[in-house]
Amino acid sequence: MEVIFDREKHIYKSEAFEEIIKDTIRFFNGTPVHKLPPPTRFHGAGVYAIYYTGRNEYYKTIYEQNRLEFHQPIYVGKAVPGGWRQARETKTGSVTFELFRRLSEHAKSVNQANNLELEDFFCRFMILEDGANHLIGTVEAALIRHYKPIWNTKIDGFGNHDPGSGRYNQAKSEWDIIHPGRPWAEKCLGQSTTIDKVEEKAAEYFTLKNKKDAE
Repeated sequence: MEVIFDREKHIYKSEAFEEIIKDTIRFFNGTPVHKLPPPTRFHGAGVYAIYYTGRNEYYKTIYEQNRLEFHQPIYVGKAVPGGWRQARETKTGSVTFELFRRLSEHAKSVNQANNLELEDFFCRFMILEDGANHLIGTVEAALIRHYKPIWNTKIDGFGNHDPGSGRYNQAKSEWDIIHPGRPWAEKCLGQSTTIDKVEEKAAEYFTLKNKKDAE
């Protein structure tokens, strides 16, 4: 028997779901801001935003936006529980530090860059645990769509890890080209783009963002 295809019957819609996401973002934006990395080790997984307040020539607009309050993230990310991607359950009573560890990794990357200062970076984060950790990827994506951070949407590679021995045939990321200094990135020997092209992308990002903000 032939079944008539009706696309509308495959579309999930829920105002309740949309309101939950809006509520998580409202909560996120009200969380305290700390230096990067936070001063105290804490356990849990969740989502985070990193803010830049320095005077690097590439990010003059971000400095102006964050000079008085933390308004525009330079990067948004997530830290998921162990086994999350494979849908494995975390052991009951286990304590892990994914979110703190991820923020500490980012602090190390910034510290190794030869044209950034760690003292210019801050972060805020939201811990999602128990059943709420299923929302981690969704909230991260919603924050990226809303803020469109430059290190998420225009300059790739800030969140990259050391690929490890035998895998250095890949290209350097755009972030490592414009912010050189991570030792492992210097080992990447693949064909990379040029710093001129990355600088053009950064300039284009702020031209379009300033135009939209003015509308």
